[in-house]
Amino acid sequence: CHNNAAVTMKGVSARYPRFDAEKGGIINLELMINREREQRMKAPPLKYESDQLIGLTAYIGYQSRGLPRQIEVAGPAAPFFEKGKEFFFTRRGLTDISCAMCHDDLAGAHLRGDTISQGQINGFPFYRLQWRSMGSTHRMFEWCNTSMRAEPFPYGSEEYLNLELYVAWRGRGLPV
Repeated sequence: CHNNAAVTMKGVSARYPRFDAEKGGIINLELMINREREQRMKAPPLKYESDQLIGLTAYIGYQSRGLPRQIEVAGPAAPFFEKGKEFFFTRRGLTDISCAMCHDDLAGAHLRGDTISQGQINGFPFYRLQWRSMGSTHRMFEWCNTSMRAEPFPYGSEEYLNLELYVAWRGRGLPV
């Protein structure tokens, strides 16, 4: 479908997640891949976190390597962005901490063997030794929620899509 992906897919992942009029909400690259599979290929969707979906997401992401993130949060994306931002700053779980308490206040510090990031997702999907596999942004969100002793949301949930939009925006202008 895309012939030379280095040309036809260049910059694609740098523009996700984004508002999608058909969905009426935020769509990320994983959901877009599955939509294309279902609508254009008449193929079943791939399971979130499956090797096949992570592999396709990583391959498409590689075509944008070095390009700056270009995340649009104005217009119809604005309310979803605000929900993602609110999620980032809301305390949750038994530990009563927010994403911001680690990724803003403690960025660069260490949490066990990990260096706490600035809450940007320009390098996802990525390999994590703890998982012994590649993982998506939503898998990382799940890990963080579980670490806060909060109930994680399902992969592809509105909460995680809104949060993904917000943290992608935090990495705007930085290279994929």
